[in-house]
Amino acid sequence: MNFLTIGHRGVMGVEPENTLRSFVAAQQAGLDVIELDLHLSKDGALVVMHDTDVDRTTDGTGPIADKTLAELRALDAGRGERVPVFEEVLEAVRSPLQAEIKDVAAARALAEVMAQKDLVSRVEVSSFHDDAVAEIARLVPGVRTALIASRYGTDIVDRAVEAGAATVCLNIRRLTLEVVEHARKADLRIIGWVVNTQDHLRLVRALQLDGATTDYPEIKRTGRFTA
Repeated sequence: MNFLTIGHRGVMGVEPENTLRSFVAAQQAGLDVIELDLHLSKDGALVVMHDTDVDRTTDGTGPIADKTLAELRALDAGRGERVPVFEEVLEAVRSPLQAEIKDVAAARALAEVMAQKDLVSRVEVSSFHDDAVAEIARLVPGVRTALIASRYGTDIVDRAVEAGAATVCLNIRRLTLEVVEHARKADLRIIGWVVNTQDHLRLVRALQLDGATTDYPEIKRTGRFTA
């Protein structure tokens, strides 16, 4: 399999994260996959934002779950960008997507959209939460899933297998050869995040990972991800 470069929330190192502007920039930079985050609004829309509240990335305050889509739309998500819904991202870019879900409720909402729009081949679903991974796999036959971890040991491999995930997305700062070897024995793909430096890139290559998530488009442009 070819080495994948994955744009973290688009290209959040240079554009407002999780905005259409950021996703378009990631596609234009030639990144192979675009990663984004999904939450449910108060009225059940699949909105694209990382945090549980809007404080860090918009000019508003408060939890996403307490706001309607209309209220979220009124916020500035950076450089005049609006908070997008998942369906808008599908239209704005052609790239394959990696959609991170935060809970089982989001899994169920995403499953409906994936069934309606036949997205199994285009969208991989990831989560830190084993139950969300298992739920999307139950609801969407053939869906590709990934289990994410920041602090972990070799147990992450057993958890991924139990949840039915084909990939583990692992914090590059904690990745060890032992974990990689355990994952390979289980036939799991391994993606490292977040790879923004030459040192981390060298580690990715030394461990022969399947891909890397990055904040910066120039890593792809300058060919630093080539063997």
